[in-house]
Formats: sequence, structure tokens, C-alpha cells
Amino acid sequence: MIRNLKYAILYSFLFMVFVPFFTSCGEDDLEDSKFRKMTVERNEFDNWLLANYVQPYNIDLKYQLEDIETDMSYNLVPAELDKAKEMAKLIKHLWLGAYDEVCGEVFMKQYGPRIINLIGSSAVNPDSKTEVLGTADKGLKVTLYKINSLDKTNIELLNLYYFRTMHHEFAHILHQTKNYPTEFNEISVSNYSPTGWMNRTNEQAQRMGFVGNYASSEAREDFVEVIANYLTRTDADWNEILRQATFTDQEAKDELPDKQDTGTGNGKTVILSKLKIAREWLKTAWNIDIDKLREAIARRSTELDSL
Repeated sequence: MIRNLKYAILYSFLFMVFVPFFTSCGEDDLEDSKFRKMTVERNEFDNWLLANYVQPYNIDLKYQLEDIETDMSYNLVPAELDKAKEMAKLIKHLWLGAYDEVCGEVFMKQYGPRIINLIGSSAVNPDSKTEVLGTADKGLKVTLYKINSLDKTNIELLNLYYFRTMHHEFAHILHQTKNYPTEFNEISVSNYSPTGWMNRTNEQAQRMGFVGNYASSEAREDFVEVIANYLTRTDADWNEILRQATFTDQEAKDELPDKQDTGTGNGKTVILSKLKIAREWLKTAWNIDIDKLREAIARRSTELDSL
């Protein structure tokens, strides 16, 4: 046993002596290897992203349709470079900048997604034929579609296609980190329909107490839709949702030319009760004042010409 132990120690010593030698030789050889000379080629936009996304927010904005980051079950095309540049500036100003202003500059670096993936085309669900505007993946990645249709002069479409989706998906990230009160789930529990929502118009859903038809699919979508719609809609648009929500189905069928806020439906009350829960949760769980955030977004929406 002792003899074997001596040999074991000797072999261990020799191994320790010779491994650095072999390692050193390997490193010397690799210095001349073509692999050691390979570098990442960055274009001007990549350098801008490094300075404006990676360094301040630790966010990797992808725009080249990387297979590993993309749901290839859809028929997709890459984002055009010019459109990707425009969208990157818009996201920084309207979304990241608004949260920086209200929540401080550390907030989005800590809680924002690690990846924002821009896709040029729409994503159409082959089964339901519905259009997917965006997705959030486990709080780490947000994917936006339809980038090649971007028109930065039309704030209404910007919100419809992109920024309502951004706030929607980020609200998912927040509630996946700190759950919202479960009492929210009970407010409209009998009216959720994971598939039937597609057969409802927005106005029908509003009369039922939802901000739109997709909100009536399930409780967690209802919750984030309340937040996203309140943040991105003008006062006039938000009040129109509430006005539509005051009517009963019969009153809506009457198609009065000048409907006033005198309906007997309770959809408005339901929507406002949901907003109250969302407002209090954002404040207590995250110290986010949703009304100040909404004001910042509205003001920044008027500043797009300077980007």
C-alpha cells in the first residue's frame, strides 16, 4: 500500500509539472490559429445598441431573425435595418425612458427583459388565424412582430401594434415576479373564454367589463390589458371605452346616434374596479405611480419628431 502510494504521489507530481508545459505549448499554437483572430464585426447600429441598450439596461436588442431566439412555427421575415433603427429609438424614448423618468434608472436594468427581439413580419396563428403582436418569454425576452409596418408618425398605430404590446408584456413580467391580488381573478370569473373571446367585439367585451375582447380570454390577460390600455390610450379613448361599457346589450342594439353616459350596464364599474386593483398593486408592490407613468408616456408621445 505504501509503495503504491509513493507511485501515486510521484505520478501526481509529474502530472502537475508537465500539464503547465503542455498547456503553454497549446496556447502558443493557438496564437497562430485562425480561430484566435476571429472578431465580432459590429456595424454602426450595433455600436449604438451597445451604448444605448446593453450598457445602461443590460438588454440585447436583436433584429436579424436569429433561429435560436425565434418561434419558427410562424412564417416570418427579418426586420428591415432602417425600421429596426427607428423602433430601437422609439422603444428607448417611449418605453425605457418613461420608466426611467418615473421609477429611476436602475428599475429597467433590474426588471426589464434581457432580450428584445424584433421581427419584420406578422405572426399569424395557423389554427385560429389570429395575429400575434408580441410575446413575453419567462420574463427574459419580449418579441415584437410587424416591425416592417412601422410608421412613427402615427402614434395611434404605434400604440396599437407595438407599445400597448410592450406594456402588456412587461406587466406580465412584473406579475410573474410579484403576483397581483387573487381577488382580481374573481371579478369576471364567469365571463372568461379562452377561445370564445375571438367571437366578441371590443364593444361587447367592454359592456361585460373588459377593456377589449382579448382581455376576456383569461384573468391574467385581463389584468395586463387594463394596465396596457390605461397607459397608452388618450383620455378621450379611455373615456370612450368607459362610455361603451355603460350600455346594456339592448341599449347598444338601439344604435342611438348620440349615446350619452346614461346606460344601465355595469361594465364601467367593473373596469374601474379592475383599474383600482392594478393601480394599488403597482404602487405597493413596485412603487410605480401608474398615473405619473401615463403622463410621462403621453408627453413623450408628442416628442417623436425630435428622435
